[in-house]
Amino acid sequence: MIKPFSRYSVTYAAFIATSLLVAACGAGGSGGGGPSATHTHATATTPALNGFPAPVLSSSNPSTDEKIALGRHLFYEPRLSGNGTQSCASCHQQDKAFTDGRALAIGSTGETHPRNAQGLANVVYHATLTWANPALTELERQMEVPMFGENPVEMGINDRNRAEVLNRFKQDASYVNLFKAAFPKDSDPVSFANIIAAISTFERTLISSDSKYDQFLRKEASLNESELRGMNLFMGEKAECFHCHGSFNFNDQTRFQGLAQVDTPFHNTGLYNIDGKGGFPFPNRGLFEFTSKPADMGAFRAPSLRNVAVTGPYMHDGSIMSLKDVLDFYAAGGRQITTGIYAGDGRTNPYKSDLITRINLTEQEKIDLINFLGTLTDEKFLKNPKFSNPH
Repeated sequence: MIKPFSRYSVTYAAFIATSLLVAACGAGGSGGGGPSATHTHATATTPALNGFPAPVLSSSNPSTDEKIALGRHLFYEPRLSGNGTQSCASCHQQDKAFTDGRALAIGSTGETHPRNAQGLANVVYHATLTWANPALTELERQMEVPMFGENPVEMGINDRNRAEVLNRFKQDASYVNLFKAAFPKDSDPVSFANIIAAISTFERTLISSDSKYDQFLRKEASLNESELRGMNLFMGEKAECFHCHGSFNFNDQTRFQGLAQVDTPFHNTGLYNIDGKGGFPFPNRGLFEFTSKPADMGAFRAPSLRNVAVTGPYMHDGSIMSLKDVLDFYAAGGRQITTGIYAGDGRTNPYKSDLITRINLTEQEKIDLINFLGTLTDEKFLKNPKFSNPH
């Protein structure tokens, strides 16, 4: 049995040290890329966040308390959508770690999104920001997709209603004051650029770092026997969860100050094989949608497992409902679907990651793993008034 921290401490224990000039290796896998030139990097004076490394900060959109306050109001504001019915928080709810509890997200016009809404906990540390788009690495650019995208429609802002949406805020005295305070140098501060900047700034404050597991690392709490067994399985060579979820953020795409190299791997986990040749259902074909490379078919980003007990349903399309089912899927080395339009044996998908192999887990071991994953829930984060609806 692998002892606690024997592998994991290489990445995490270093983060709870006092030194902020962290050097670490990235997780294995395909993909690449690095921090944008618009961001600052390691300094010896930037404070860590409750044991986490210092995040990469935007030099073009520096944080202020006033900008955070405006961003929080706008995040919960349904008037920001084209038809005035939906806010960012409609798909990113605090009690669900800023997911929505649905298999697939639903936009302001009722259109179903083809993918599951991702959580926003620790989004400031993500190297890429969607399930499978390697180009979206900045919150400011990513936010343009839900706000202005037309396929699918999410917030539903378009050329026909842009002026109307802005006027809703220009005619609200309280919002005018919030915009002026956040952007005091702008003669006309109510703009989409400033809306995006403010919400991005607020989202960078959504730090989840006080789960039972974090408290355990800081020797402020104890794990019970089942949770400890689950931790050893998670971090050991039998379950091998740490290969894709072995960072301090429990994923393998992280970015922080002092990191020598930022890796952006994407993985095919054998979820589908609809044609017997590795096919995934359109439009959810992963990295392939951007590269057109057959080897990238079905390759998606491994999500963070922080707060995973409250972020179901799971996978990029919300097609697995419970953590028990997720573990059964991985233990089988992929998913076999025997009927319907998605029938196929994902276990034999030719593009499946070498990391996904059959794991002989007992029912008790599955229970232990689920109990350990439950220690990643940060109850304070889910209820933090600083992140709640201010309206």
